[in-house]
Amino acid sequence: MLYYLYSEFGINVFRYITFRAGISFFLAFFLCVVLMPYFMAWAKRSNASQPISKFVPAHQSKHNTPTMGGIVFVFSAIVASLFSAQFTNSFVFLGLIVLLGFCLIGARDDYVKISAKNNAGMKPRSKMFFLFSLSLFVSFYLSYVINFDSSLYVPFMKKPLFYMGDFPLVSTCFWILVFLATTNAVNITDGLDGLATVPSICALISLSIFVYIAGNYELAKYLLWPRITDAGELFVVSVAFIGALFGFLWYNCHPAQVFMGDSGSLATGGFIAYMAIVSNNEILLILIGSIFVIETLSVILQIGSYKTRNKRIFLMAPIHHHFEKKGWAENKIIVRFWIIAILSNIIALMSLKIR
Repeated sequence: MLYYLYSEFGINVFRYITFRAGISFFLAFFLCVVLMPYFMAWAKRSNASQPISKFVPAHQSKHNTPTMGGIVFVFSAIVASLFSAQFTNSFVFLGLIVLLGFCLIGARDDYVKISAKNNAGMKPRSKMFFLFSLSLFVSFYLSYVINFDSSLYVPFMKKPLFYMGDFPLVSTCFWILVFLATTNAVNITDGLDGLATVPSICALISLSIFVYIAGNYELAKYLLWPRITDAGELFVVSVAFIGALFGFLWYNCHPAQVFMGDSGSLATGGFIAYMAIVSNNEILLILIGSIFVIETLSVILQIGSYKTRNKRIFLMAPIHHHFEKKGWAENKIIVRFWIIAILSNIIALMSLKIR
């Protein structure tokens, strides 16, 4: 909406992406902060609380904590984006589809958990079908409708390892894998108060910088980064989502008053994956989302070890539960994981110049 005040009335300040991104950040933040108490009150009246796994008895005190907070921060980000961004832009439009689509899948999973009063949620095949279908749609749209010219870049190397533009089927399949891996990784990480929120904010800040550079001709030329026409407008949506996550963190920090639920974790993971794809950072995402990678690997190693050797590597997986079993205070685990996320994203941003 603000962009059209420039195009229709010539209000020049609304021409600038950074200015509109700043407005979107604060609008999303305040929307989330204001709306969340109303949502929490409704959730408590409706008994929409997080079912706690019987395998984590230390968390039983959290069983009355409202869940599905992701609906609020995703809604706040979408409203702020529609107000601030040029929503006819293809990258913006698809970014909003990603946020809304993955949020709805997660909300369905949360609803099943709440209704059944257990932590199982949807059947794994059903959930994977919906995640795969949406990932396929977005990846297909990028490859065949937008004709997104993508190359596979390796961190700290100037030239792409592989040009995927001539092989849209390859890029589509690869991007589906990125979506599925990232959404599930964020979902796995969301196990302690604020544990997934801050690493998500860190990842989105890094990816927002990369997207802004990719959409800016002068910066892309100076940093030898691939120029992506019109991608810069996605920066407004990403900053809005960061603002919404900060608003959510206001209530999600330890001790949490609300959980994001799958509605939040899947939407966050899906949008992080989308930003990584648009900014040609699919491989660097391993470093940008280091906490998500560590958490997911701990689950894979634990399951693999138990099935092949009938032995456990960790006291419990994901790895944050391992440290809980070792007697670490929840707040200590959370803050140390945040520190790792911040440091890994600083290294990732260094790759802009060290190439």
